[in-house]
Amino acid sequence: MSLATKKCIPCTGAVKPLTRAEFQPFLGELKNWTVENDKKLVRSFKYDNFVKPMRLAKRIADLAEEQQHHPDLLVRWGELKIDIWTHKIDGLTESDFVLAAKIDECATQNGLNDQNN
Repeated sequence: MSLATKKCIPCTGAVKPLTRAEFQPFLGELKNWTVENDKKLVRSFKYDNFVKPMRLAKRIADLAEEQQHHPDLLVRWGELKIDIWTHKIDGLTESDFVLAAKIDECATQNGLNDQNN
């Protein structure tokens, strides 16, 4: 089952963050995401205007509410930067990768792929 077809599972704080060996296979399913300090997924979508990153941010906000998993979004002219991690454990869970895959799918479905695609 691909990550994009799964649902995010709310974290109770009773799980340990994924190790690099555990999250590496998930990272292979994503487009242009990196992991910072083994605990945060990061991606920037680059555009040639302000409207496109804002439009994608709105769609991600709707998706985040649906999944009850909320990324940090930074919108500025020409870019939408996304940080995802599970705050309760200060690290990564499978749900973080699920949300990232859903964001990739959302961008594609809405014609908002960036210059990196």
